[in-house]
Amino acid sequence: MTTTDELLDERGLSKLKWRCRRGLLENDLLIERFFLHYENTLSVRQAKGLSDLMDLSDNDLLDLLLRRKESSQLSDVSAQTSASTSEALEVLNLLRPAAPAT
Repeated sequence: MTTTDELLDERGLSKLKWRCRRGLLENDLLIERFFLHYENTLSVRQAKGLSDLMDLSDNDLLDLLLRRKESSQLSDVSAQTSASTSEALEVLNLLRPAAPAT
């Protein structure tokens, strides 16, 4: 039995990377950076969160990644639901570029 805190296996990681291919270069670059940092420590729970985020349109995903919108501000209810899971919010924080220093 798999727990959500277990590391994602190699096959699961490969499938997730394929699922994460996006149409917008900006999204691809941020997702690629995420995998460079976290692929060796990615848990099943985090993979579920990333998969939830991949249900979003490219524009909604980019708005979230660049902090132009939060999950509750997305216009589509199903997008709000996908982006608001605890797993998706956890991964979103890892995906987002660091906020500029003020």
